[in-house]
Amino acid sequence: MTEPAPERRVARLLAGGGVVVLSGAGLSTACGIPDYRDREGRWKRPQPVDHQAFLRSPDVRRRYWARSFLGWPVIGRAEPGRGHQALARLERQGRIGLTITQNVDGLHQKAGSRAVLELHGGVARVVCLDCREHFARAEVQEWMRAANPDFVRATAPAAPDGDADTAEGFDAGFTAPACPACAGGLKPDVVFFGDNVPRERVGAGMTAIEAAAGLLIIGSSLMVYSGFRFAEHAHRLGKPVMAINLGKTRADHLLSAKVEQDCGNFLAGLDEAT
Repeated sequence: MTEPAPERRVARLLAGGGVVVLSGAGLSTACGIPDYRDREGRWKRPQPVDHQAFLRSPDVRRRYWARSFLGWPVIGRAEPGRGHQALARLERQGRIGLTITQNVDGLHQKAGSRAVLELHGGVARVVCLDCREHFARAEVQEWMRAANPDFVRATAPAAPDGDADTAEGFDAGFTAPACPACAGGLKPDVVFFGDNVPRERVGAGMTAIEAAAGLLIIGSSLMVYSGFRFAEHAHRLGKPVMAINLGKTRADHLLSAKVEQDCGNFLAGLDEAT
């Protein structure tokens, strides 16, 4: 008997309901937010800021915030794409139980999804490294604008996660933001490279997969282990693991179906057909 096409297998998985989605940067590229990797899973740009370097070095923090000052408007103004909207509708229909997202852009929530686990945090929030007070990223942008009038008219190409591609030395003279409560350094409320995802987030994702009908990977190469571990866990449990992704994934050998199409267009078409 001929195996059903991958598209049909994904549609059947979602039709049964109770699916956990694991989303990545490929879902948000249509919204104007660049990604890190090419279709072979290789880096397209220098690796982002390292967690320990950010904590240790005022120079690294200044450089990060100067670049973020230019990059934030792109991610801050981004609107959900067709894929985000389709996933929100599928959640309302009971077909998706939880979306675990590796993205930090908040577009799932903007689209109306309620059951969202932000694996790597959210760039719209900022935390003080000393007193742990939280602030809205939009508010911090206004602080930086007031403190850095010479940078207000500067521009640079957008980079992933609210970053920007700037020339070497661009940040000279930039004043990084400080906590208004204690004057401590500020950090976006995200998991930087080299840091660990909080254990409770990992546990919540694993628990959801254990109760799920299957795992659907959308727009992610899973080259980072923080996401790949969920595919491994689902496969060990005997759950179907499927993907909608243009290009190679680290979990290709675990997949029972793979749709190599633009994930936003495929999801929108699937949603309209149901």
